[in-house]
Amino acid sequence: MTLRQKTIKNFTQNPKNDILSGLTVALALVPEAVAFAFVAGVDPLVGLYGAFMMGIVTALFGGRPGMISGATGAMAVVMVHLIQKGNEVGLGLETPIENLGLQWLFITLLFVGGIQILAGILKLGKFVRLIPHPVMMGFVNGLAIVIFLSQLGLFKERVGDELQYMSGTTLWVMLGLVGLTMAIMFGLPKLTKKIPAALTAIIVVAAITIFGKLDVSTVGSFIADGGGSGLKGSLPTFQDQIFGLFGTIAGHWDVILPTAFILATIGLIESLMTLTLVDELTETRGSGNRECVAQGGANILNGLFGGMGGCAMIGQSIINVNSGGRGRLSGTVAAVALLCFVLFGAPLIEQIPIAALVGVMFMVVIGTFAWSSFRILHKIPLADAFVLIAVSAITVWQDLAIAVIAGVIMSALVFAWKNATMIRARKRIKDDGTKVYEIWGPLFFGSIQNFNSKFDVKNDPDTVEIDFIESKISDHSGIEALRNIANKYINAGKTVKLTHLSPDCKALLLKANPRFNEVIETSVDDPRYYVVTSQMDSEV
Repeated sequence: MTLRQKTIKNFTQNPKNDILSGLTVALALVPEAVAFAFVAGVDPLVGLYGAFMMGIVTALFGGRPGMISGATGAMAVVMVHLIQKGNEVGLGLETPIENLGLQWLFITLLFVGGIQILAGILKLGKFVRLIPHPVMMGFVNGLAIVIFLSQLGLFKERVGDELQYMSGTTLWVMLGLVGLTMAIMFGLPKLTKKIPAALTAIIVVAAITIFGKLDVSTVGSFIADGGGSGLKGSLPTFQDQIFGLFGTIAGHWDVILPTAFILATIGLIESLMTLTLVDELTETRGSGNRECVAQGGANILNGLFGGMGGCAMIGQSIINVNSGGRGRLSGTVAAVALLCFVLFGAPLIEQIPIAALVGVMFMVVIGTFAWSSFRILHKIPLADAFVLIAVSAITVWQDLAIAVIAGVIMSALVFAWKNATMIRARKRIKDDGTKVYEIWGPLFFGSIQNFNSKFDVKNDPDTVEIDFIESKISDHSGIEALRNIANKYINAGKTVKLTHLSPDCKALLLKANPRFNEVIETSVDDPRYYVVTSQMDSEV
């Protein structure tokens, strides 16, 4: 396949499916972008601009086709404190500046983008492969619950000055329309897959409410209830004023930089997890490092042109994939359509009932949740089951990034503990009286204590052989443990031989103590592997 053919294949394999799925995603993006803007405390148009810029850049240059990016709740929550702090500082200046918090956000996004691009250049995206399967399952389960809970807020209506949950006829109509949307999405694919079920459901339900003149919550009323003025807007404009406001953050770097680092970390984790999930759904493989660079570039563009930034959106990506979107065209259409809604289609889009979009997201929840986890929960190791449940709970309680980090740490500790208990030493005496310790299992920082307990320096014979034919020294801690035990035998006036060590282990031991040249035996069947040390890390 030529480069040109590969480029065309990545951009679109099926233009019809990509265009229709992109339009579906664009419709579903509107209420989410608006809602996350309200969470962050900024104008809805800032959220919509953010979704457009994140979407178009990552669709064209991101790590994999078919993935959707936009404004997200996980990042919006972190922005709240930054924006509030900026507004407080702005009002306290000698010449007060209104909405300084929003300008601080734009400045912070420049740093966020820089951090993410640096992560891509340093190829940190590959570390997403280290995420264990229980963490992945817990992540998608927690995500499904979070998406479900976020939709419950759309069952509210304004009563006086307060938003209250719907009741009576209003609630039943809402539930009926949600149910109809879900029924269309469930049943239509069984009849035909030529048109996206989600887009069809939205159009049908919207037609019923518009031509039936039903009094239901719509995108327009949702924006009005949140204090917004509507979807209508212009093209994003260059925010040149932020370069004159850098002076206002003097003395507040302790707010800007930590927030930028947290936003960059959350964005990368959520994006790379989304990439992994879409990889599994499409049975293809994307580039994590390329996605890091694209996310960084998109956030810098947001800072320069007045968007709220964001990252990959798992729910929208699943909608896109399930609707047939596989190429970069689908994400491009979604972003461009969203901008067109803002420029030209606001009056029409504002009439779409919220119930249709809620129904679509409920079907995403059903499709996202790993229902098989209930079936396998009692079949997998207890530690893995605990990690799965814990990650799901932390995702709901805190956010996706914290849950994934916690899950990886728990899995790493479990792995280290299990391997620490695997070290063994089979003991035998040769005909010449030499005592042989045949080491089995990995020698690393976690197994050092057990390793040391295997030896009896005081009571061992004058000649001892430590054989590593069935063991591997995994890190510098293991090298130090071996060096210490060998020195104990040498200091006790006994002869010790170390056999079946890798060349790397030998070199490190000889560097620590040249006398080991008489201790180490070399044979043709010595293993070949490398030891992870700080010295090696600096050379790689």
